[in-house]
Amino acid sequence: MDATQYDTATKKAPNMDKKITKKKWTSKRLLTIGGIAVFASFIAYLFFFADKRSKLNVETEKLSIANVKQGIFQEFIVQTGNILPLQTVFIDAIEGGIIDAIYKESGAMVKKGDSIMRLTNSNLQLNVMTREAALYDQINNLRNTRLNLEQNDITRRQQLVEIDYNIMLYKPQYERQKKLLEAGAISKQEFEQTKEQYDYQIKRKKLVQTQYANDSTFRAVQIQQFKYSEDRMFKSLTGVGQILDNLVVRAPIDGQLATPDWQRGQNINTSQRIGQIDHLNNFKLRVRIDELYLPRINVGQQGSCDFNGQTYTLEINKIYPTITDGRFDVDMIFTAKTPEGIKRGQSMRARIDLGDSEQAILLPIGGFYKDTGGNWVYVLDESGKKATKREIRLGRKNTEFFEVLEGLKEGEKVITSSYEYFGDNEVLVLSKEQ
Repeated sequence: MDATQYDTATKKAPNMDKKITKKKWTSKRLLTIGGIAVFASFIAYLFFFADKRSKLNVETEKLSIANVKQGIFQEFIVQTGNILPLQTVFIDAIEGGIIDAIYKESGAMVKKGDSIMRLTNSNLQLNVMTREAALYDQINNLRNTRLNLEQNDITRRQQLVEIDYNIMLYKPQYERQKKLLEAGAISKQEFEQTKEQYDYQIKRKKLVQTQYANDSTFRAVQIQQFKYSEDRMFKSLTGVGQILDNLVVRAPIDGQLATPDWQRGQNINTSQRIGQIDHLNNFKLRVRIDELYLPRINVGQQGSCDFNGQTYTLEINKIYPTITDGRFDVDMIFTAKTPEGIKRGQSMRARIDLGDSEQAILLPIGGFYKDTGGNWVYVLDESGKKATKREIRLGRKNTEFFEVLEGLKEGEKVITSSYEYFGDNEVLVLSKEQ
């Protein structure tokens, strides 16, 4: 029998007219429905759960990424200053004249009292001679006047001596004739002549004594005035003699001389600046600061600078309140020691502290600030493959860090480079350059 006609299970021949039933859930249909379901689920996920924020792919190598950290925040500014000697003495011509000799050139080291140059001035020399002659005449006149006073004093004393001598002669004669008159031995006329001479000498003595006393008082005052005037004239004479000494310009202190390129024969006017001497044992740093910081700068404020790999402490000791081109100057002195090898006019950057240091969350300075104003930043996730925009709040800043007030915590990573080309995208997808 044919195999198609025999059912091995029933051991009966099959019915050749039996109807075959078609299957409803075929594999193909199931796969189709499953695919549609998966696609619908994907669409639903995208609609309800997927991240709809705008994204931008950027290369990590083109970014600057910094760590947010906890540390000490010190508000300060960094300004450029110039080295100047702590003490500078200017040299001005006391008397004008023509340069006759130059003893010290610019840049030379000088000691106090060293001659720098000599001037000549014939008019001044003639004037000095005339004034000296006039002073000598006045001194001689004073001496003659004082001599006359002394001579008058001698004359008065001689008169008194003469009067006393006459009284000494007439008094015994007067007393003797008085007794003789009482005894009738001489005439009254003879007695009266003697008496008149005696009385005259007594009256004359009183008059001369009064004159002498008045003259003595006046003479004592005049002699004191003459002595004072004479002393002044001698001092004036000394001063006039020193005028010619002023034609020699001398160093007022020890230090380094700085002068223009003077030449013999040049004319220098009275009070004209000849040069200056810098005292080189100590230096200061003169710093120009923006006027914005003027209310926050005070004498005694601390700072620092670096030179040859070492840090030196500074302190503000003088503030110049005059503002020029929106800036003002301060002088800062080295408090511990002065750097060796620094020169006058050398530039140096100084860090000036504006307040006390304190603990804070710190974010390094970067180009992002000009694009966001410090209101938000891109913060990396833990994987480091994605950075999300986040609002923050910044406080003070110095040249290295911002003080973070809100929005960031220690250990997070922030893109600190410029956001200029990121547009308004909220998420940056970071990838390495291929």
